[in-house]
Amino acid sequence: MATILVPLLAAIMIYSVSANFHQDVEITWGDGRGQITNNGDLLTLSLDKSSGSGFQSKNEYLFGKIDMQIKLVAGNSAGTVTAYYLKSPGATWDEIDFEFLGNLSGDPYTLHTNVFTQGKGDREQQFKLWFDPTSDFHTYSILWNPQRIIFSVDGTPIREFKNMESQGTLFPKNQPMRMYSSLWNAEDWATRGGLVKTDWSKAPFTASYRGFNEEACVVSNGQSSCSNGSGQGSGSGSWLSQELDSTGQERMRWVQSNYMIYNYCTDAKRFPQGLPRECLAA
Repeated sequence: MATILVPLLAAIMIYSVSANFHQDVEITWGDGRGQITNNGDLLTLSLDKSSGSGFQSKNEYLFGKIDMQIKLVAGNSAGTVTAYYLKSPGATWDEIDFEFLGNLSGDPYTLHTNVFTQGKGDREQQFKLWFDPTSDFHTYSILWNPQRIIFSVDGTPIREFKNMESQGTLFPKNQPMRMYSSLWNAEDWATRGGLVKTDWSKAPFTASYRGFNEEACVVSNGQSSCSNGSGQGSGSGSWLSQELDSTGQERMRWVQSNYMIYNYCTDAKRFPQGLPRECLAA
């Protein structure tokens, strides 16, 4: 779905249209396994038996639309996880997750999504993708505003998590979050529940990134770049008030009908005391 967003006023929005990784992120771990090349246009993370690697955004956000183009580890990626997420610090953190769980050559990746609020998650939905995410770059987006979180792949929404605080469901809205990404070894659980281990003869494993874009309320020294935290824009099409239109809802239903492989809201055995409230209200 090609959604055209009406721009917010320049005074209350951070634009990174021509993303430059040197300016926008910092590599935080990996002892040289994370590299920024092509004059800041390309970032790569590598994993070998000694270590993975990761980076984070320099900015912190309290609501935003974050896009990243990623080309995942090709070939036998079993045991590896490429994570791309927003997260706040502390013991009662908020988090919005994309995790790509590797697989044997020829078998599809699993795209794992989750939402944490005040340190509590257990809101997993998992998908297979309708394309090979290792052959080219694809855009993975998180839209987070006070009303909802929308996960999208190449502009197609795959999941919506609505603010249902009025019905007793926690929603992340008070803690600023940074964007993080990492490539790491999770062979004890990532592929077929840990049955398939990482083949280190195929190392190093590499994931590639480009096209990082942040349209967000950026928090600095406790102050948001959005006026009074409200982020009034020049139209209702801004990301801060964006919702799925009928086409977006239809595309999301198509993805969920054809490519969703796990939904916590249908896992009654996992919640013997009853499904979470947001599942019952959906």
